Amino acid sequence: MANANFQLARDSYGRLVLTAENGERHEGVTPVRAFPIAAPDEGISLVNFEGHEVGWADRIADLPVAERELITEELASREFVPEISRIIAVSSFACPSTWQVVTDRGTTELVLKGEEDIRRLAQTRLLIADSHGIQFLVRDIGTLDRHSRKLLDRFL
Repeated sequence: MANANFQLARDSYGRLVLTAENGERHEGVTPVRAFPIAAPDEGISLVNFEGHEVGWADRIADLPVAERELITEELASREFVPEISRIIAVSSFACPSTWQVVTDRGTTELVLKGEEDIRRLAQTRLLIADSHGIQFLVRDIGTLDRHSRKLLDRFL
């Protein structure tokens, strides 16, 4: 489906309802980013409760204001990927290890189970999964301070 071939609204329960161009209604739809890290504002699939795609948006910016706001609100309420800006300390260079980090959402600790939980997304971009399944993003290794890069290098 191309952009704007649907309308979105919230029902009385706060769920998204998609009305297709042909008038068919789909209750409880969920927006899903096709490329959440590499291109977060491009390729948004709207899936029903069974996981079937019922709508598609090439770019969030191209949608009408009402649909854009509903999708953005829904994505923000579901997504939680703190971005690491600094690594304060690491308990051990052997895994599992506890990391004290500063993120865009505050200071926290994460437990790294194994080095395989650090995934390189691009030359300078990493995704780190902690023991609870929370994904932490390092957008650009080069922007980290020297101490943080030195700690991180021990695991790469």
